[in-house]
Amino acid sequence: MEIAVNNLSDLPAVAAQLLAFAGEDRIFIFDGDMGAGKTTFIKIFCQVLGVHDVVSSPTYSIVNEYDSANGPVYHFDFYRIKDIQEAFDLGYEEYFYGGGICLIEWPERVTELLPDHFIKTAITIVDENRRVFNFSKV
Repeated sequence: MEIAVNNLSDLPAVAAQLLAFAGEDRIFIFDGDMGAGKTTFIKIFCQVLGVHDVVSSPTYSIVNEYDSANGPVYHFDFYRIKDIQEAFDLGYEEYFYGGGICLIEWPERVTELLPDHFIKTAITIVDENRRVFNFSKV
């Protein structure tokens, strides 16, 4: 599924489409260049999931946890991990396989740890204000 976005006000509708596309899937990876808007989109997606907390990037903490109407939401940012051992030390298995919703930025840093099935959201920069979102089931 491909969706073109021309401004930030389009993001809630895109987030709702992603949630509908996912069905029962609870693991989401977000792929895109630095500055593509992964964290911005995840903030909106969390609102659609029913998160009432302030959503922020877990760049330094690696994972942030939020409560939602759909159960726990775990937002990962693996950009700064130095090696895969950090994900093991974090206890990634409890998060990835514990039944909560996982939102994973920079998944290429932990490729070998990802579950067999997940929803991939690729965000491509068209220009300063426009993005293209591609959803796929892996």
